[in-house]
Amino acid sequence: MPALGSAQELVEEQVLVTATRIEEPAALLPLSWDKIDSDSIALTGQVHINELMQRVPGAWISRGNGQESLTSLRSPVLTGAGSCGAFYMAADNIGLRAPGFCNVNQLFDANTEQAGAIEVIKGPGTALFGSNAMHGVINILSKAPTEDEHNVSLEAGPHDYYRGKYRYAGGFGAHRVGVSFNGTSDGGYKDDSGFDQQKLSLRDDYSGQDWNITTVIDYANLNQETAGFITGYKAYEDEDLKDTNPNPEAYRDARSLRAYSRMSKVLDANSTLTLTPYLRDNEMEFLMHFLPWQPGEENGHTSLGLQAAVHSDFDRWRWAYGVDLDYTDGWLKETQAEEFSPNQPAGVHYDYQVDALTAALFSQGSWTQGRLELSAGARLEYNGYDYDNRTGDGSACAPEASACRFYRPADRDDDFTGLSLNAGANYQWRDDHSAYLRLARGFRAPQANELYRLQSGQQVADLDQEELDSIEIGLRGIAFEKLEYSASVYHMAKDDVIFQDADRQNVSGASTEHQGVEVSLDYAFAENWYFNGAASYARHRYDSASELIGSSGDIKGNDIDTAPRHTGSARLGWHFSDDSTAEMEWIYLGSHYLEPDNEHKYDGHQLVNLRVTSRFDDRWSGALRMTNVLDEDYAERADFGFGSYRYFVGEPRGIYAELSFSLL
Repeated sequence: MPALGSAQELVEEQVLVTATRIEEPAALLPLSWDKIDSDSIALTGQVHINELMQRVPGAWISRGNGQESLTSLRSPVLTGAGSCGAFYMAADNIGLRAPGFCNVNQLFDANTEQAGAIEVIKGPGTALFGSNAMHGVINILSKAPTEDEHNVSLEAGPHDYYRGKYRYAGGFGAHRVGVSFNGTSDGGYKDDSGFDQQKLSLRDDYSGQDWNITTVIDYANLNQETAGFITGYKAYEDEDLKDTNPNPEAYRDARSLRAYSRMSKVLDANSTLTLTPYLRDNEMEFLMHFLPWQPGEENGHTSLGLQAAVHSDFDRWRWAYGVDLDYTDGWLKETQAEEFSPNQPAGVHYDYQVDALTAALFSQGSWTQGRLELSAGARLEYNGYDYDNRTGDGSACAPEASACRFYRPADRDDDFTGLSLNAGANYQWRDDHSAYLRLARGFRAPQANELYRLQSGQQVADLDQEELDSIEIGLRGIAFEKLEYSASVYHMAKDDVIFQDADRQNVSGASTEHQGVEVSLDYAFAENWYFNGAASYARHRYDSASELIGSSGDIKGNDIDTAPRHTGSARLGWHFSDDSTAEMEWIYLGSHYLEPDNEHKYDGHQLVNLRVTSRFDDRWSGALRMTNVLDEDYAERADFGFGSYRYFVGEPRGIYAELSFSLL
């Protein structure tokens, strides 16, 4: 983290790309945002994205095994076929997955290890984001080749962990080119686990007479041997159990490719046209080890899209309007090798293709008068699905099955039209302090999995799109010249929530409520010391008497499962020389319920991490990290299912050492 300067310097430095797709002053935006900069990314040296997201209040990326994850962003940790649809995950403002084809683990597709920054909007996104941007937006920004770079690094850690990184950036005439690559091999803490992963990012920035063009190609490949849950109350404390793997046969192979060119042209003194055509291609194969009958799944999709917008900047007005188009060809196949029971037979359970079209019109504007800024935006979006069942209609089971788990609906078309709205006001009540109010509505269309992967004889999933209404007030500013703060209070109500009922059928109509307080602080004290902290108190509750699968009674008013009320983190850092930093980090995760009836609980945990980075001379530098310094027994994720406590075990104390060399 860089040392903090004057208040005015901080205000001028803070820019955000995610809200409107162009850089704009962030301090006066009437919404809740956080930004993890490249210095913090380099210092953290994350093995998993959850290590970085601890810095964001109200966010928790729950780590599964290997590179798997589940997301919480002003929400509980959401699970299920379409739960990932509550969040918009993007790289350079382009969704990591297509609308309707989200995946809970999709953050492992992004090169967060070598990103230029990670920006987070909490609560419904602006009008430039459509379906999925309900609880928030996580946008990974590629690193711009602004400075000449040429370096390599090698890193080693526990359990045969090795990682290499390469970075090059340089100029050629009107072009600046950047190449970022990292490759990781992890033997895994648990038996028969580990992963190999490679990520490559290529970026070319062209400055022409008429057009400025940024072209990016991102590729990621993951081959993972997955360790499953261990079971039993507090099994993560059992020395004989915590490093075992009950599912040595489990695996996950995933590949992703994204390519785009963002082309900008000045139309006149006030307006700029931006066109962004893009390609997205994803494939994944894995064993569903979390189900007793362990089917295998293959899925993928290929997308072509276009983002087109005009940004205008007048005396007091800023305005963005445009259109987004996305056409996707997606597919899924689920197969079981051996019969588990007549209700879970061997053979093909599902095999379908979905052609999807998303088309949206949007407008987002702001008006400034003195210390007051008002903003508003609207987005009208159409999502249409053309579903083709490529296997037999109806049940996947033989006639003697009493409750077949797999039903294949006949070919059909479905479409959804959603409207998102937002309005906000920011008032700078002192030179370095402002307050804001924001009202927003977000939505998400049902995901393909929810519509066409049916169970228990359900022939049609007649689902509505989810909608979330949010109100938020916040304060941010700089006190005593070196204390930067932000605080927000929010209330959100979500309706037509899609869930699986007690009959294992996909239905909509549930309601939930979400309210909380978030605080972040950055304080530079003494000459070379800093402190930053993030804290959140939240209640996420069922607001209807829906009979969810796994519940046994009226759950209205209960906490939603996997929704800790208290989360937080704090870091104390010391710049002990010009290019050297030491940081101690404390992580807190509060207790939380593990099922809708609120009868089973995880107690929560606290962790301490240490990090040191140092430059030895003009070419050599190094880093040393110690995770879980106190060697706590804890669970990265706790769950209660199929009548038992289940845990993904947190790793014991680990030491990682990295050595870097500059070739310049």
